[in-house]
Amino acid sequence: MSLCKDCIVVARHEGTPAGALEIIGGVETYVSIPPGEYDRTKAVLFLTDIFGHSVLHAQLLADDFARAGFQTYVPGYLNGDPVSVEEVSRPGFDVAILNANWVPKHTQEHTRPVLDAVIAGLKERGVTTFGSTGYCFGGRFGIDLAISNVVVSSVIAHPWNVDVPDFVTLRSTTRARLLVLSCEDDFAFPLELQAKVDEALKGWGGYERKFWKGCKHGFAVRADPGDEVARKAKEEAFEATVEWFRKSL
Repeated sequence: MSLCKDCIVVARHEGTPAGALEIIGGVETYVSIPPGEYDRTKAVLFLTDIFGHSVLHAQLLADDFARAGFQTYVPGYLNGDPVSVEEVSRPGFDVAILNANWVPKHTQEHTRPVLDAVIAGLKERGVTTFGSTGYCFGGRFGIDLAISNVVVSSVIAHPWNVDVPDFVTLRSTTRARLLVLSCEDDFAFPLELQAKVDEALKGWGGYERKFWKGCKHGFAVRADPGDEVARKAKEEAFEATVEWFRKSL
């Protein structure tokens, strides 16, 4: 599955991260902790897009989840090789370069062991229940964690590299609940595929999909704050995710 032109679009975000980088299970992880009382046995795994755990847009959104009451962990699961925002922002950059050189080095074979190490480290800290929220590239791994019942609640936003058989397998194997955040203009998760997934999961009470018209792939994490439609949709997607976790995590 190829990355698309919208996978590399990053709007300017502003703010100061409230969390900090820690080593968990041998993996650098961005950690954001709620300011007040919270359930220390529950945690949200934030599965990033191709830009990884150190970029501002990911850290600020993780902080939002922490402020909503969930200890949130953003694992550096790209093995120290995230895509550079500066590189892809250069005029004329061709996403085909990433599809040829970067994607083959970041398959499930490469990334899952890193996620498993972080999860094991969090269990040692007393976490017993996990939810995950995966954006773009991270949506693939949100499905995988749900299929293997590592998480009890999974949210995937405009996921990359997923197809109907993945959801069929999920339905037959998981105890987790799944929320899909989708949009109108999405090369990776197009309208036709969205409809097929709905049909495959029809009647399953553990599934829900929400849809935003007028938005592009990446809106739930990298929306341009200056675009009113995209900004509002990103806020609504966040609120939907928080609500989902509150009732299923």
